[in-house]
Amino acid sequence: MSKTERTENCRRRIHFSPSWVSKRMAFLRVRLCTRHITTGLQACGYATLSKASRPQDKSSTGPVFQYVGQHKKPNYKVFVWGFSFTGALGIPSFVVPDSGRKKPRKYQLTPYRLETAEQISSAACGYGFTLIASPTKDVIKLWGMGLNKDSQLGFQRTQHSRHQSYDYVLEPSPVALPLVEPLQTKVVQVACGRAHSLILTDQEGVFSMGNNAYGQCGRRIVEDEVYSGSHIIHKMEGFSSRVTQVACGQDHSLFLTETGKVFACGWGADGQTGLGHHRVSSSPVEVGGDLAGVEVQQISTYGDCSLAVSTDGQLYGWGNSEYLQLASVTEATQINSPRHLPLKGCGKVVQAACGGTQVAILNEKGEVFVWGYGILGKGPKLSESSIPEVIPSTLFGRSEFNPSVAVTKIRCGLNHFAAVTDRGELFVWGKNVRGCLGIGKRDDQYFPWRVTVPGQVVDVACGVDHMVALVKSLL
Repeated sequence: MSKTERTENCRRRIHFSPSWVSKRMAFLRVRLCTRHITTGLQACGYATLSKASRPQDKSSTGPVFQYVGQHKKPNYKVFVWGFSFTGALGIPSFVVPDSGRKKPRKYQLTPYRLETAEQISSAACGYGFTLIASPTKDVIKLWGMGLNKDSQLGFQRTQHSRHQSYDYVLEPSPVALPLVEPLQTKVVQVACGRAHSLILTDQEGVFSMGNNAYGQCGRRIVEDEVYSGSHIIHKMEGFSSRVTQVACGQDHSLFLTETGKVFACGWGADGQTGLGHHRVSSSPVEVGGDLAGVEVQQISTYGDCSLAVSTDGQLYGWGNSEYLQLASVTEATQINSPRHLPLKGCGKVVQAACGGTQVAILNEKGEVFVWGYGILGKGPKLSESSIPEVIPSTLFGRSEFNPSVAVTKIRCGLNHFAAVTDRGELFVWGKNVRGCLGIGKRDDQYFPWRVTVPGQVVDVACGVDHMVALVKSLL
């Protein structure tokens, strides 16, 4: 099987295509949400000027200066970019042009402001959909936008019938969680897979919604279950202690507990659950193998490969190794139980990011290493590596004038990477699928490239063909 065929095979369970989406939009239920207005969410462009910042009229005399006070609290903003026709960007005028726009905007090639009244602290990009969450204790603290054919955004009731749900949600729409104490519970983190979502709270555990055909939502598999229009938001059980992080693969889920244990459920054909078999698992089970007795601090997955970083800086991996992700310990294309990955010369690992065919790790010095198959970030000549390749720190802005620049976060989409530095700068590289890199063009990017965002990037979420950035600004 050729590399191209294998890359396409990695996406084998993606159940929509851009052409199919654009052709079917007119016939499927599409939500132009109105409820978000009453909850304080609205979609607008970054270029739109507020009344306070509109240009002075001609009768105004003298220059106008605006200064940021010393004790000014930072504003937290959300920026989106990439493929818009699923609604995942939350900008409805891109899909259904308003009176001021003549044509739909299929691709947004640069960051675009998504106006939110609440501070957004967590975002996740699924395969054509997005979840954003606020740490607020208000009743509404979670919003979804984009593809919803499997109810991965919950039940989004149509205006015409209380029994029907929208297949596409074009604006951020509230997702009502079945919380016992909604005013005392916060959403800590969200994660999105191919067609399912996970929501982590501080007081009431983990909730799942969407497609459960392989048990990825951690509940009993129901044969021929219809997921479209589903009301099910499942509270997950079976963990040995409180869950502190969740991660979604294509059709499997990973969970990290406060005691450093890893649990998994869902599709296991490539060994991605790490449970020692290739079957599906419909309830969370503790992962063993080389992780037995190891305290884990971070987990990562997005395709069919899974990674874990221990508190002492070691890396563990399992699942798909068709693209050399786990080549340091096996020549096989699959591992169904976690293995310790001996990484020479990488130092102490603090973060890992796992995409569809590629892997990245970040060490305690702020250095980034990559391997696997695809565009790895060291030029067009390096498309495959079985061992970690360091990306020069100069590509992330380190120089004689800024000798201490270090990467603090790394993220992976299905075919691209993102890195955030301690200066709040965002760098991206990889396959620029439908403009997902946000670099102003649709060309692939072979080296890390800085994305222009007004403010300091706090975190970023990567998907298949879109991205979301959380940005802190004093303006």
